[in-house]
Amino acid sequence: MKSYKYFNIQRCCAVALLSTALLVSSCKKSFLDVDPQGQQPAVEFWKTPDDAAKGVNSVYANLRSWENTAFPALVIESVGSDEAEKGSSPNDATFWNLYDLHSVTSTEGSLQGFWTGQYQNILLCNQVLLNVPNIEMDQALKERYLAEAKFIRAYSYFRLVRAYGDVPLRLSVPVNETEYNIPRTPKAEVYAQIEKDLTEAAAVLPVSYPSTDLGRATKGAALGMHAKVALYQKKWADVLALTNQVIGLGYTLFPDYEKLFRTSNENNSESVFEIQAELDPANAAASTSQYSQVQGVAGVPGGGWGFNNPSVELAASYEPGDPRRDATIIFKGETTPEGDVIPTTTPNPMYNQKSYVPFSEYVSGFNEGAQQNVRVLRFADVLLMNAEAANELNDPGQALISLNKVRARARGNNAGVLPDVTTTDQAALRTAIYQERKVELAMESDRYFDVIRQGRGEEVFGPKGWKPNKNEVWPVPQTEIDLSGGLLTQNPGY
Repeated sequence: MKSYKYFNIQRCCAVALLSTALLVSSCKKSFLDVDPQGQQPAVEFWKTPDDAAKGVNSVYANLRSWENTAFPALVIESVGSDEAEKGSSPNDATFWNLYDLHSVTSTEGSLQGFWTGQYQNILLCNQVLLNVPNIEMDQALKERYLAEAKFIRAYSYFRLVRAYGDVPLRLSVPVNETEYNIPRTPKAEVYAQIEKDLTEAAAVLPVSYPSTDLGRATKGAALGMHAKVALYQKKWADVLALTNQVIGLGYTLFPDYEKLFRTSNENNSESVFEIQAELDPANAAASTSQYSQVQGVAGVPGGGWGFNNPSVELAASYEPGDPRRDATIIFKGETTPEGDVIPTTTPNPMYNQKSYVPFSEYVSGFNEGAQQNVRVLRFADVLLMNAEAANELNDPGQALISLNKVRARARGNNAGVLPDVTTTDQAALRTAIYQERKVELAMESDRYFDVIRQGRGEEVFGPKGWKPNKNEVWPVPQTEIDLSGGLLTQNPGY
């Protein structure tokens, strides 16, 4: 029987106390190996360099929480698109259908869960930014910690502003009700703060880390995330300049698209930023990720719950022979490249192969796939952003170079499939880039907001009930409005 995690939270900005967050242990990457600290009082914290390290590591640990990577994130960022559908059995977690069919109202609990998860991240970042400057420690390391916190704060605000539009902009740690009950900030101001944080982070963060710190935010992550933020604002010159900087940092496309998403190839040459996760048999408290579990093949040992399935429309959208189709979708009755036989008796016809962990890696008593990192930003996405910006700036030559690099990796040695795109017509090339984003980034929680920022929501999602001037954003959680005494307002149409 599935066990869902629900929350009853008085105020998301007030729940993520650092003394609690430090109880969350983390991954095999040594920078995330934070031993449980018991009930260390917050007043005794923020004294030493070790406290600073634990504070920053707690931010990374929270990124893989249920709210950030499981049901709340998947209903907000994935299932509303044309590439995904609810999955599982018809009577299981039926609230997913409200997001799939765009009929959700402001009282549905996952709206609160996603909101809470992002503001937990933000509060933890704000605690680092408030307290670490006062600790006597190596100055370069101090500045790097602050830059990491700014990056994650920016990433969380980006997720919020895409999902809800105007949101409260909190840049400090609240100490009373007056300080945490603040109104929504216009999204243009939120975007400006996101860009400020990312600019400052990129100026400090290193290009790479030694193996002991693998997975931390890098200069490339800050520049690449900044490019994506600029993409959503149609700042084409900025997108082009930022992606060109990332291209110059030495990232390469991983040669095997299917193996790119396996646990053995996490943090590879294509990875710009991943949410780190691990299954540590000696530390159950650290092995908490449910990202893979909730999407895994249902009804088999080592599989999962079977939610967030690829759609029939997605399966039909690939060009003939595109290897990415079979690398993205697990089909009922197939045998995976890793040798797992998918029974014909599974309840769903398709599952997300990018979140799949081979069944042999399952450890009894732990979440299925707890070791699977979440790919947040890949170099392929950077190249496609570069191509889109170049095309919008009337440089089809550059656009084709970046676009065709992605297609060349996808076809590999399969001569005769996925030929290079050659058109220089801006409209036709724009369509080709949109299509390439769809199939390259499928099932990576990108499609839904990608289509909306392209201005194609009604065209693409209309058959699912999506309506313009309403469904560009989700409703603000009603609990937040109620607790604010009406200071927070609802989005139009909800």
